[in-house]
Amino acid sequence: MRQALRNWLPGAVLALSVPASVAAQTMMTLEDAMARARTGTPGARVLAASVAAADARVTQARSAFFPRIDVTQSIQRGNQPVYVFSTLLSQRRFTAANFDVERLNHPVPETNVRTSVGINQAVYDAGTTRLAVRGAEWRRDLVTLEQSGGVQDLAFDAARAFVRVLQLEAAEHARAAAVAAAESDLERTRRRRDAGLATNADVLALEVHLADVQQGRIASGGELVVARIELAEVLGLPLDQRVVLIKPTPPAAPLEAADLAREGVNARNERRQAELRLRLAENDRDLARAAFLPRVGLEGSWEFNGSTWTEQRSGWLVGATVALNIFNGLGDRARVTEARHARSRAAAEREQVERRIEVEIRGAVARVTAARARQTAGSAALTQARESQRIIRDRYDVGLATVTDVLRAAEAVLDAEARATAAETDVILETVALDRAVGRL
Repeated sequence: MRQALRNWLPGAVLALSVPASVAAQTMMTLEDAMARARTGTPGARVLAASVAAADARVTQARSAFFPRIDVTQSIQRGNQPVYVFSTLLSQRRFTAANFDVERLNHPVPETNVRTSVGINQAVYDAGTTRLAVRGAEWRRDLVTLEQSGGVQDLAFDAARAFVRVLQLEAAEHARAAAVAAAESDLERTRRRRDAGLATNADVLALEVHLADVQQGRIASGGELVVARIELAEVLGLPLDQRVVLIKPTPPAAPLEAADLAREGVNARNERRQAELRLRLAENDRDLARAAFLPRVGLEGSWEFNGSTWTEQRSGWLVGATVALNIFNGLGDRARVTEARHARSRAAAEREQVERRIEVEIRGAVARVTAARARQTAGSAALTQARESQRIIRDRYDVGLATVTDVLRAAEAVLDAEARATAAETDVILETVALDRAVGRL
């Protein structure tokens, strides 16, 4: 029984430990990384806060539609003649005796406790409140679009960091394979030297080659550690958290630059922002013109005045005001002119943005096409380099090739793997860049 338990226990421990180690790793696709960058990072929270602030400014603008109510509480004491005279009248304690010249010029100090409720309501403001609300709403929409563009930038930064890690992981695997191949070549050459078929110079050359590829592997390993830290920072993860990246397969759909350009012009936030800036310029022009129109308002107040809190007397006052700007040093007319030119500039900028978007999309299409071609050529070159290395090794074993040929073949394989890896990851990143240019992120 004890022997059976001893035989079963190691297997049970291994069965329990393997799932735990696997569960401790975080599997992540490119889509997962971009989605996390859009929502789960400090940068995403900063962008969201800017939208909330812009929405609050809309509420501030709408507040001008409602009356303003102020409550004022004050207490004063003094013997200033005008103050004493008005205080006695406000407190309804003025008598004929107060007309005495001596009392008017040298009054007894009085205390006034005043409670006031004031109401002001704009009846007609030449549409400035309506225009201010509309402008605030458009500015909120503009900030929302900027937030959306910022989120897309965060997603693209995450994709770039993701692809960088993939590229360095592939380079690490290639370097490890190169080290293994160099060790195998060195061992083969040592055997040939011991058999009298190679020289110490051949062994020394392969030892130098092995040291070189080992150094390259150490350097690429350090770069991979840094790239993983940068990826964790972009994704808002703990910097020491390891994630297992799942390499995506880019779609091989044909690219129609004209169709993508039309889609991008309609979908890109920059184009919508340019349209909103044009509307804001027109709104500012209308606001400038409103300065020449009259304004009508109502106001009222209800006051309580007394020498103490308990002896206050009430009084009220209502009225209406009409204001018309007759002359303001030509400043209002200059603001109208400024707004008109700003509107013309916004219209030109909208056209400029549309052309720039089309240029970006056509450039992105060209880069994706070139990256796909490089990937195909790189894959073929890698296959050929590996086959050439195999043939040269076989020839070296029978004495038909030199150690220089072996080294040259090993370097060719390493270079071909680096180019193939770069081309493959470039396809992934350029495809994401094309989606960003079209406005799909």
